[in-house]
Amino acid sequence: MTMTAEERNRSAAGSVGASGSAAGPSPGGSAPSGGSEPRAAGSVGAHERARRVGETMFANDVASRDTMGMELLVCEPGRALMRMTVTPRHLNGHRICHGGFIFTLADSTFAFACNSHNRNAVAAGCSIEFLRPAHEGDVLTCEGVERVLSGRHGIYDMSVTNQRGEAVALFRGKSAQIPGTVFPDETTP
Repeated sequence: MTMTAEERNRSAAGSVGASGSAAGPSPGGSAPSGGSEPRAAGSVGAHERARRVGETMFANDVASRDTMGMELLVCEPGRALMRMTVTPRHLNGHRICHGGFIFTLADSTFAFACNSHNRNAVAAGCSIEFLRPAHEGDVLTCEGVERVLSGRHGIYDMSVTNQRGEAVALFRGKSAQIPGTVFPDETTP
């Protein structure tokens, strides 16, 4: 049976607890470990695993962090949230944010969401719809959500909005798992 991220999160909620905030824990913060089910020594719960994936990947992601100026706000099982302020380096000849930078924000969010289970995953395909321009000073937030994860493949939807909550772009990505994990973890399912 194939479960959506929402169904997996609900089933995992009894053992790992909820984040307690709309944005969830920051990559450097710690997710609550509550719950009543005991875990084996050294095991990692789904939320903690996703948080560690985000922390590990973002530390190595020079392109998103340094080149693009992105922030990783949340990395949860099947979900990620990133932010980027549009600066002069992001502007094209029309003095609006270059579509490639908006695409990269969505693609980076996709990467964190599809790797959040600590199984290496890469993009197998993606598409984007640009809905409105972004301007210098706009704060773009991208939320990525897992829609389906079946076998080695997943489908993820990213929504890029500006600081007014207006939709800037919609992105859909298909992931494919490849061998390995983001960080060593014997408990990764």
